[in-house]
Amino acid sequence: MLRTIIEKEIRDIIGSSKFAISFGVCAALILLCFVTGAVNYKTSQAQYEAAKAENLRQMEGLTDWFSVQQHRIFLPPHPLASLVSGVSNDIGRTTEVRGRGELNADGSRYAEDPVYAVFRFLDLEFLFQVVLSLLAILLGYDAISGEKERGTLRLSFSNGLPRATYILGKLIGSFLALIVPLLLALAIGSLIYPILGVPLSGIDWLRLALIILAGLLFVGAFLTLSVMVSAFTQRTSSSFLVLLVVWIGAVLIIPRASVLLAGRMVDVPSVDELASQKARLASQLMEEDRTRMSEFNTPPAAPGEDFEPDKMLKLFNTFMDSLADARDKQMAEFGGRLNEDRANKQQAQERLAFSIARVSPSASFALATSALAGTDMFLKEHYRDQTMDYQQEYGKFMKEKTGLNPGGRMVIMLRDDNENEKPKEIDPSEMPAFKYAPPAFAESFGRAIFDLGLLAFFNLLFFTGSVFGFLRYDVR
Repeated sequence: MLRTIIEKEIRDIIGSSKFAISFGVCAALILLCFVTGAVNYKTSQAQYEAAKAENLRQMEGLTDWFSVQQHRIFLPPHPLASLVSGVSNDIGRTTEVRGRGELNADGSRYAEDPVYAVFRFLDLEFLFQVVLSLLAILLGYDAISGEKERGTLRLSFSNGLPRATYILGKLIGSFLALIVPLLLALAIGSLIYPILGVPLSGIDWLRLALIILAGLLFVGAFLTLSVMVSAFTQRTSSSFLVLLVVWIGAVLIIPRASVLLAGRMVDVPSVDELASQKARLASQLMEEDRTRMSEFNTPPAAPGEDFEPDKMLKLFNTFMDSLADARDKQMAEFGGRLNEDRANKQQAQERLAFSIARVSPSASFALATSALAGTDMFLKEHYRDQTMDYQQEYGKFMKEKTGLNPGGRMVIMLRDDNENEKPKEIDPSEMPAFKYAPPAFAESFGRAIFDLGLLAFFNLLFFTGSVFGFLRYDVR
């Protein structure tokens, strides 16, 4: 009996014109999403390689490593970021590295192409959150109330059919009728990436599989919710209206309202406020250093020794380097305290916002998929940590080349006695390369597992609600 109900439900859904039209549109959008994702990745990769080459080209012709006061490094594109963009397009991708001082990334994708900030990209997150969740509602809103209006529900129970068997068959049949075709479209779309030459490692394929799993759990939650609402209403018009209101609240309102509420409840100082405090301290330290510079005196020459300008210049540069080290230490300690305080408040605000937003399956889905794709809120912190590690490597390299660690606000005096000798150009390829390592899979999965569990819980909750509602439903 259960099998018969499941088969009937699958035939009714797949054979309907609304499924053929709506699923055809969804399948086309899924394929388009993978195609545009592959094209965007290859474009971003070409821009990334061109930016690295241009960065090295600007150092061509330099004859002294002292002339290299700064060096740019870039956040490389990742294939999955084109499918689940998360915050990857919002954060800065370019960082100017000096041997000392605080690092700041700029040059986000949306800053360079503001039109994308207005309309956003077509990615899997958008398709699941908006398009496929509406498809689930469209297929499930009349699962029970529609049967009653058509008179088939009363007819089905004229033969002593158990209610639990009927609702279970309805749920399983609806789920299979939606999920199996979606899996087929997603599988075909996934093959587009390697066909178009986008590299995906074994871990990337695992991440993509989990992203699709999260999407199916999300769509399943809206499908079971639709059946549950249909089991609590007597008319399809009422069921559709309730589901539309719930969809608007879950997808559009709750995630945004959670950010506003958390912002009201936890005050986080702005970046401009911190920059102002750091600038005031930097100006104060520079004034103190100017005073020390004016008091600098070279040790007197020993009796019988000539005055040596090179020796004086070396002593002065060493003195300036020591001032810069001391100033950098004070700025690092002061900036570290400010940054840590702001980071703690920001994390508290984010935790509160995410906790409120997780009332909606849409928020849980967005958090899970962005974590699995490595494009969640931790991407900015992860990239910053690696740029700071590279700064240490860069500073060590420059000290080996120049004897000093240039950067920040320094005054370096050079003297060239070989005016007739053509200086030798530096070799930019000697510069240490910045090798970005994306977040480890275990780390990403650890951040996503809670939201994946929440999506599974929503499915179970709405499934139970559907059974409970139908057991008390008036089939007459």
